[in-house]
Order: sequence, then C-alpha cells, then structure tokens
Amino acid sequence: MTYKEFIEKLKPEFEKSFKFLEGELAKVRTSRSSPALVEDIQINYSNDKFSLKQLAAISCPEPNKIVIQPWDTSYIESIEKAISQSGLGMSSAVDKNIIRLSLPLLTEEYRNNLIKILSNKAEETHQTMRHLREETWNKIQAAQKAKQITEDDKFKGKEGLQKLIDEYGKKVKNLVDKKKNELM
Repeated sequence: MTYKEFIEKLKPEFEKSFKFLEGELAKVRTSRSSPALVEDIQINYSNDKFSLKQLAAISCPEPNKIVIQPWDTSYIESIEKAISQSGLGMSSAVDKNIIRLSLPLLTEEYRNNLIKILSNKAEETHQTMRHLREETWNKIQAAQKAKQITEDDKFKGKEGLQKLIDEYGKKVKNLVDKKKNELM
C-alpha cells in the first residue's frame, strides 16, 4: 500500500465528518426559517417514535414561519406536543389540518449562544479529523517500519495528511463563518 492510498482512504472519512457538520449547522436557527430546524424532532405516536419528516410535509412560506402538514390528521396532537417540548421556543397554532409555527425574534444573547454552539460543533469536527489523521499517520509509520513504504514516502504521506487537514480546516471555517454571518 502506498502513502497515497492511505490518504485516499482518509478523504471519505473527512468528507463524512464535514457532511455531518453541515447537517448539524442546518439545524441551528438563523434569521430564516428552515425545515431542518424541526424535521428531526422525535414524535411519540402509538408507542413508537418517528421523526417529524416521517409524519408530515414541512414548508417555509415566510422567513419566520414554518408550516407542517401531517400526512394523517391523527398525528396533529402528538406533533404539537413534541414541538412544545422541543425547547425551540416556537409558538404553534393548529389551523384545520396544518400546524403553523412562528419563530421568535433572535435576541443578541441568543445569537451569542448560537455562535458558541457553532464554535463547539466546529471544534468537535476538527478533533474528529485530527484523530483520523493521527490514525492514518500511525498506519503510514507502521508501513514504513515494516518496509512496505520508503522513508521518503512516509514524509510525503505526512505532507499529504497536512494538506488534507488544511483543506478541510478551511472548508469547516468557511461553513461556520457563513453560518455566523447569517446569524448576525
């Protein structure tokens, strides 16, 4: 196995970590409403748990409104209960077969808390990527000790790992900065 193969095996893991961060940041509320804010809320219905997106269509007709249209009207009570217990601070109103959610205005204190959350999520992603890089570096070193790759290739592998970590570090920073700008 060459050092390039070690790095190529690592890229999908970095991409997976980055995509996970994207999904997590989509759940963080900015000044605009988004289905991602509520789609993963767990709904208890008939002694089973479902995510909201499994039970209803979710749309955002206005920047601070979310409309939930359950596939079956019997879900309405369970959905409304789960939303009120979610801690998102949204007010809900049932209008025949749909639930309308209003997002509260973002206060400066709430925005600052959200920025802290963004920073923590970004740091968790960086830690995961550093851990993956260390694992791969250890594998490259072991391959060099076992004479499967040369010492030059070991150092090329280290440079390649650093380039990959730098590339994804920039992607994470840009993603978090974009989200912070949306918040402000």
